[in-house]
Amino acid sequence: MKSDNNNIEGGFSAEEKAAMKERALELKAEARANKNKADGEKDVNEKIEAMAEPDRSMAKRLHEIIKKVAPTLMPKSWYGMPAYYKNDKVICFFQSGLKFKTRYSTLGFSDAAALDDGELWPSAYAVKELTPEVEARISELVKRACG
Repeated sequence: MKSDNNNIEGGFSAEEKAAMKERALELKAEARANKNKADGEKDVNEKIEAMAEPDRSMAKRLHEIIKKVAPTLMPKSWYGMPAYYKNDKVICFFQSGLKFKTRYSTLGFSDAAALDDGELWPSAYAVKELTPEVEARISELVKRACG
């Protein structure tokens, strides 16, 4: 029996399978060569350029913000999306809503991000528009996430 999103109940969607295949290729590429920051920057920019609008513009702006507030983070792609690493661990990432056919894009943080706040805190944020207030909040979150 098929569900509304054209995948078998409990299985992975075509988009999820493509993202996993892309991640496997990324891991192989990383194993062959120790990527430097310039390679990661190029890779992330290629992933951003491949996005459809308005996600492309949003991802470009987020990339600028993250590079400005956390210049030590290493940009690399992760499951085909822009991500930013510290000590070989993902700190934050951008997930295109259009790629996964969701109603909003996401700025996510991994468990390596220093965002702990008591017993409950968000690890991902829906992003529909980058206003000055949203950009300021993102800057604050990224700085905090880096520790």
